[in-house]
Amino acid sequence: MEQQQRHKLRQSWDVCREVPIIQDELKPRKRVQCLKLFSCAIVGVIVFALVLLSKTSFLLLITFGNNQTEIICSEQKPATLLGIGFVLVGPSVLLLLKSTWKFIFKSATMPSKKTLLWVLCVEFLVALGAAVLTIVAMPHFDIVTNVMILNSVSILSAVFQVVAKCLAKEKKWLIMLSVCSIFLTVTGYVFFAISYLVFESSLEINISIGLAIIATICVSVNWWENYSTLFAVSFLEDISRDIAQSRNVVCIISSLMRILVTSAVVGAYVPLSGREWKSVKLVFETVIVSLVVIQIASSALCRWFVVVACKMHALRCSFVLPMYLASITVLAVFLIPTSVRLPDSNQTSTCFENFQPKSSDSWLHLMLTDAIRTLNTRDIVVHKKTGGLVCLGCSALSWWLGLMLSTVYIWYLKIHRIERTQDLFVRPMFEGTFLEQSMLLNTRFEIRKRIKEKKCAKETIKVFLCATMWHETYDEMMKIIISMFRLDKYRPKTDKHSDVKFEFHIFFDDAFKDVDNERHANEYAEILVDVIKEVYTIFSEEDPCIFKQKAALPHQKIINTPYGGRLEYTLPKGNLMMVHLKDKTLIRHKKRWSQIMYLYYILGWRLNRQYFKEFEAGKKLDSLWERLKKDRENTYILALDGDTDFQPSAVMLLIDRLKLYPDVGAACGRIHPTGTGPMVWYQKFEYAVGHWLQKTAEHVFGCVLCSPGCFSLFRGAALMDDNVMKRYTTKASEASHYIQYDQGEDRWLCTLLLQQGWRVEYNAASDAYTNAPQDFKEFYNQRRRWGPSTMANTIDLLGSGGLTSQRNSSISKPYILYQIISMAASILGPATICLMISGSFVFILNMDKNIALALAIVPPTVYLILCFKLKSDTQIKIAAIMSVLYAFLMAGTILSIIGDLVKQKTFLTPSGLFLIGMVVFYIITAALHPQEFSLVIYGLLYFLCIPSGYLLLVIYSIVNMNNVTWGTRETGSQTKTTAVDTIKKKVMNATCCKCPCLESEDLSEKTLPAEEITQRECEFQLSPHQTWIEQLQMKSYEFPLDESELASDEVDFWEELQKKYLEPFKENKEQQEKIADDLRELRNKVTFAFFFCNALWLVATFSLQAIGDSVSLKIPKIYLNGTYDPTEVFSLDPIALMFLLSFASLLLMQFVAMLYHRIYTLIHFVAYADTEIKSDRKQSHLSHQILDSNHQPETHGPDSALCFQNPSSEWQQQTLTLHLSPPRHVLVEHHGPHLPSACHQLHRNRTTRVLSHGIYRGRTTWKMEAWRR
Repeated sequence: MEQQQRHKLRQSWDVCREVPIIQDELKPRKRVQCLKLFSCAIVGVIVFALVLLSKTSFLLLITFGNNQTEIICSEQKPATLLGIGFVLVGPSVLLLLKSTWKFIFKSATMPSKKTLLWVLCVEFLVALGAAVLTIVAMPHFDIVTNVMILNSVSILSAVFQVVAKCLAKEKKWLIMLSVCSIFLTVTGYVFFAISYLVFESSLEINISIGLAIIATICVSVNWWENYSTLFAVSFLEDISRDIAQSRNVVCIISSLMRILVTSAVVGAYVPLSGREWKSVKLVFETVIVSLVVIQIASSALCRWFVVVACKMHALRCSFVLPMYLASITVLAVFLIPTSVRLPDSNQTSTCFENFQPKSSDSWLHLMLTDAIRTLNTRDIVVHKKTGGLVCLGCSALSWWLGLMLSTVYIWYLKIHRIERTQDLFVRPMFEGTFLEQSMLLNTRFEIRKRIKEKKCAKETIKVFLCATMWHETYDEMMKIIISMFRLDKYRPKTDKHSDVKFEFHIFFDDAFKDVDNERHANEYAEILVDVIKEVYTIFSEEDPCIFKQKAALPHQKIINTPYGGRLEYTLPKGNLMMVHLKDKTLIRHKKRWSQIMYLYYILGWRLNRQYFKEFEAGKKLDSLWERLKKDRENTYILALDGDTDFQPSAVMLLIDRLKLYPDVGAACGRIHPTGTGPMVWYQKFEYAVGHWLQKTAEHVFGCVLCSPGCFSLFRGAALMDDNVMKRYTTKASEASHYIQYDQGEDRWLCTLLLQQGWRVEYNAASDAYTNAPQDFKEFYNQRRRWGPSTMANTIDLLGSGGLTSQRNSSISKPYILYQIISMAASILGPATICLMISGSFVFILNMDKNIALALAIVPPTVYLILCFKLKSDTQIKIAAIMSVLYAFLMAGTILSIIGDLVKQKTFLTPSGLFLIGMVVFYIITAALHPQEFSLVIYGLLYFLCIPSGYLLLVIYSIVNMNNVTWGTRETGSQTKTTAVDTIKKKVMNATCCKCPCLESEDLSEKTLPAEEITQRECEFQLSPHQTWIEQLQMKSYEFPLDESELASDEVDFWEELQKKYLEPFKENKEQQEKIADDLRELRNKVTFAFFFCNALWLVATFSLQAIGDSVSLKIPKIYLNGTYDPTEVFSLDPIALMFLLSFASLLLMQFVAMLYHRIYTLIHFVAYADTEIKSDRKQSHLSHQILDSNHQPETHGPDSALCFQNPSSEWQQQTLTLHLSPPRHVLVEHHGPHLPSACHQLHRNRTTRVLSHGIYRGRTTWKMEAWRR
């Protein structure tokens, strides 16, 4: 009683808290919604404008082929027909080029003979129908008919829909939509025939009508593939499957067939119609070619923007609506000038040869007037025959409504967060003459029942977050732990409808120390326990009100394991977190071996074991193997460092990439270095440039070569593939292995994935933050590891480039060439910097070029020699001094270049163009990344440090290649002891003070007095004979750790894994000396080859400068006003020009790739934001319903809350609250250990179901659902 009084007293005055900063993801919902609406509106307007441009230009070409038009004379009509032919084959030519590229550099699977014959027949039929319709038939019709007859190509799609829906036993009203579409299209045919055959019949018109109807039916076969898998016909299913596997070859064949058929129709029809191929060139170089180019370009762009609209989840407003309105709008455009006539003229003809409009407005007026003449000259218009006009209008309306009803399914089409284009549209290309019809009819068609079945059978992705730790500080640990708890809150395990499940693992290297021959957890492990306790308290405390009693933290597990120890935590939202404490005397330490440890534990033991048990139980092998393969595909591992900070959205964006593309083995996000100081500022800009340009270029042109281990998502199936996970366990036995395997393990793992055929991607919207080296020494040591490792893995990949390009469709021969050029640029970097420094000497000191070059080479040569003689710490000190001197030189160079531009009175000099071009280039690049635009400020520091980063650092890295130590945190236990002790004291003092007030009154009898706790702590500190379990239990006394044991089979697994792959290395001095000698020998060879290449580059430049003006290129001096002085010239040697052109070409390629990648990043971000907003709304709505159910008045109205109380409860009073959400839904929330008998009262009138139950603030909580019968 006295203790409880003391608790209350302390709680009343000791209420202030010290909590870490937990920055939840900033979600400016209004800004995101505005961005989505703005993007969708822009895309919708562009789609609408492009489809109007495409359709109008095509119809003008058709109009020019009509005998009633005058802009093109009758003898020049073949030019129009030829233009229509080019429009027909334009998409086929584009598809042929694209497919040929993929066939040469990617997939070259051949189709079967059956598939080949089927494709040839279908494509012949479609190409013949399209050519006959547009070249032979449509030029004889009026503009209204030509606008609307294109909509009739939906006839067979509607028929296929009826058959598919009937076979699937869909609802009648869904079937009737397609039936109505067929009826309306046929009705349109009838009215179309009546309007011509009854009112103005002729043999030519009659033939054209018949050909038009037959041709549209032939064209409508084009979209058979959209329905081939819905008929349950094995022949069609086999062909569709074969086409999907050999798509590139099929596209090449179909494109060639269409080109040939269209050419044959055009070539045969002109002489058959009594025309000749004369005067074609004159017209084709002017108006016809303009319309053809506009039509093909606008159609291609429109198709691309339609894909963008679909991927942004803007089908209705940015795709379907513009397509539906296109025909009506084009018709309105042509009908507006119906009252306008060409002005009277003494000329007998207005054909192109005799009449030349003076402006573009006159051209447009002339073409629209000429187009409407096809309607004005019809008999039904001239004599105002009402019946004919009604038939004309009814046919146009019927065809338009028929197209709408046959494609109305798109309005309700469900799209995943991100979709592949091949999953959105069945055929890989559009039809230029039927643009809007082809885009609508080509959109994926699905039976609604199957959509629901797919939704019910939705596969759940399981993601294991695996962080490797070693000597991280308190703040660094806090970042990663908070990130994990954020993710636990974002996707609770209790959410049965979640598409992703998470499990958290921390593998802590070197977590123990020896105290009097007994194993104790070291100070870093203790800090981690404190951090987890602190973060757990914050995330489990939903209401910080000081007047409410705080619940006790739940019990967790502590386990002794063969590799050291394990802590198992059940996080506040139900997800599991394991902390694996590694003892380096029992198991191998360092990052790669920790990765092997969790790869075999999660993928080898956790994933495979359940299927082996089922196999031993007698289940069928085939079904088990299929399920296992699917599980491997849907199991992901998120590799993390111990200081990584990220938001849930970053993880979900990476998951989207792996879910969407089954050939993606890994995906990485945008890594942001954190920290303070000049070294961090330099790295901020360096990381930004690397991600903005290099990573995006790799992603677009091929695939990313390195997915950083601090934040990368890997697919389980990719890691378990041959020659990946198994080879990753290879123990370094040669000097090159130590460089490639252990100095850059993440890059080597990606190299193995690429060589096995998997793709690695980069998602710029997935942001992660990690600590960067803040000291010059730590930075140089880190890059000393990264540089040689990067070079070794790149050479390994390029060395197997031929085999890799065969296995990996993302790595083509041109991409290998791009990497070779990049590699050569990296190797020649030091020589290039020397040339730049010599140029600086020339600018600043007005020195002779050869003397300046020699002077620029001397300091790095001296530093190279010193690096062979001095210790690494001394080398770094010298590099730091030289870096400062070079920075002054670079600053002087910038000022000198600016001064020279002022002196020359022009910036059109080689140095001026280079400087201004680079500044403008990086500013534009940064502007395309608005959230990171402020990093441009660090660009100046980056420029000043170029000699340090690309000359001195390269020399240091190459010469110290034989040093295979980690370089960072090597002396963490010594240098940070004071800080750690301070933190421990602060944590211990705070713990002692606030221990009693955090305890629950219900568990007060289990709570120890503060004096006893303090006494036990003192005993613990003085007693070295405690086990590590007792030590951590005492350390986490507020957060109880109950000792537990591993299952015997898991113990066997760990012992076998340690014995086979993870047994600690035994010291062998002879072997170590041999490896050291081999590393030095390798270092010497690489150093000689590396700097010999740079010496050749410098010698070539020196020789050209010595020769002088005879080989120099003369560039005249150009002033800003455009004039130039022939007497003043700038000299540029060929090597420098070649370098500048190569460098500019490389930057231009990277810039184009960056633009492309930014667009698709925006698409992904908008799609993700849209789905997340909808998901948040659903969760918010459900939460409000549950909240409302807890605050309803205690009345018994039909739609009010019903409250039942059970006073007989032994534990506490039970309360059941029912919220009746009319007309049929009831939400129940009940607090108590058992469901009360009141629930049975509902069973008579409703069907009830328990949704979930769990512990909430120390009470058992039940949630139920009920429906009216």
